[in-house]
Amino acid sequence: MYFDDHGFPHFHARHAGAGAKVRIDEIEAIDSNLDVRDLRLVLAWAELHREELLENWRRARAGETLSEIEPLR
Repeated sequence: MYFDDHGFPHFHARHAGAGAKVRIDEIEAIDSNLDVRDLRLVLAWAELHREELLENWRRARAGETLSEIEPLR
């Protein structure tokens, strides 16, 4: 997440030179060039951590420090 991002609540995921922009409230890819398997993993992770992601979006918009969220393993 970036402190100055605009639009729908979202986060950016990166892996192996590819990336995705994922909407949090609807858990959907806004933009992605990740392969299908990696995108599915990111979306499943986002579903599990939706509330934490939304709280971090609120924090980012307020200029606060983001909370750590358990990474995808």
